[in-house]
Amino acid sequence: MACGSCGTTENGVPKGCKSNGNCGSGSCGSGSEKLAVFDWLSNMTLPSGQERFNIFEVRFKNGRKHFFKNVDNLPIIMGDIIAVEGSPGHDIGTVSLAGELVKVQMKKHKITEDHEEVKKIYRKASQRDIDIWQAARAKEAETQKKGREILGRLGLQMKLSDVEYQGDGNKATFYYTADARVDFRQLIRDLAGAFSIRVEMKQVGARQEAARLGGIGSCGRELCCSTWLTDFRKVSTSAARYQQLSLNPLKLAGQCGKLKCCLNYELDSYLDALKSFPKQDLVLNTEKGEAVFIKMDIFKRHLWYTYKTERFKWFRLTLEQVQEIIELNKNNEKSISLEEYESEIEIPETVSFEDAVGQDSLTRFDAPKNSKRRNNRNKKKKPVAVGASQTTEAPQKQQPKRRPKPNPNQKVNPNQKPKPKPNPNQKARVTPKPKGTTNPKSEAKPNTPKAAGNSESKPKKNNRNRTINRPKNGENPQEK
Repeated sequence: MACGSCGTTENGVPKGCKSNGNCGSGSCGSGSEKLAVFDWLSNMTLPSGQERFNIFEVRFKNGRKHFFKNVDNLPIIMGDIIAVEGSPGHDIGTVSLAGELVKVQMKKHKITEDHEEVKKIYRKASQRDIDIWQAARAKEAETQKKGREILGRLGLQMKLSDVEYQGDGNKATFYYTADARVDFRQLIRDLAGAFSIRVEMKQVGARQEAARLGGIGSCGRELCCSTWLTDFRKVSTSAARYQQLSLNPLKLAGQCGKLKCCLNYELDSYLDALKSFPKQDLVLNTEKGEAVFIKMDIFKRHLWYTYKTERFKWFRLTLEQVQEIIELNKNNEKSISLEEYESEIEIPETVSFEDAVGQDSLTRFDAPKNSKRRNNRNKKKKPVAVGASQTTEAPQKQQPKRRPKPNPNQKVNPNQKPKPKPNPNQKARVTPKPKGTTNPKSEAKPNTPKAAGNSESKPKKNNRNRTINRPKNGENPQEK
């Protein structure tokens, strides 16, 4: 036996963990164990003269377990790969439990020592047995694929969920699910002829199929039926009603399509808490009228009632207040209105909780969010009053204009009003000026070539906002 987490082994016993082969990490033997049981009685010393229990629990594919008797008193410990009696031939499995704890498991499954299901252990598996077993296990996927093709060709209303080869490779068990009775005699002939093996058909339920295949539940953990749950108790919709859950089949159903097994886990606690609550069909008589039950909160011990005549409003009452009203009704007395009872309740402030990682509070989905699309849609649909100034329209985007650099030597008069911007569509008027007065800024100069190397040239000014009458072709500007 080789243990991955304990290091090397000596005579089949790990050196590291000193558990004498009773490794609880699930890494001993071949692969991780499903429905593994920790042998907490492994280190118990037996009384003098008492022999060790000679029946072992052997695990096969997908958590299938059976009990086998060690007739020849072979030195077997947990994790050993052994060859056991098959039907016919032999099968290969791994020892999953040994010692006195096997008695407890046999009592749980109602199996006695002389039961016909308890078969013999032949020997410890040799290397040749392990090679044949692994070669047979490697053919299971291809056999299942071809078996489904044969099943579809025959048109049978059944689902082939899994295939398991026996350790010697001479027999294969086909697990299937079907809603009604199926005649698969022709299917067995076709499968036996296609694979040249002995065929056994075994029908399983939806829960057993999920337990064999495994998977991840809606809680994010591995399925309970494939890890630790061994017995399948009946689950009904009344379990969801007692826990005040919505009867939504999409949320209440598991991977198998049936109701979740976890609905029964806390059912007893809910039933104990509901003993102090009144019946839901009880009617309360008040001064304002009769009130009927709407819903309840078991943890906060709150109940909601409403009047028969005014069902649009609900009133929250505590369990003590409801019991007080019931006592008054038993004495043929009417209680005060529900509004007065509700005003006496002190509602604590809501506290937002944050986890250690720093995520948002648990109540982050309670407050409704305002939709931006809805607000924009309402703004577009607002009517404009007649005669009102339409100055609220968004101005059109204009390209930014370059401003001239300010002159630091120029003084700014605070009383001076800004000059109005000229309209580019309006023609500029040119007024004649008297002779002798020249304005170097407004005088139009002819295009004269600049002398090269003139270092005393003045910097250019921004004349974008000014309009200049340019001379036409062939016209002298001095003649005007």
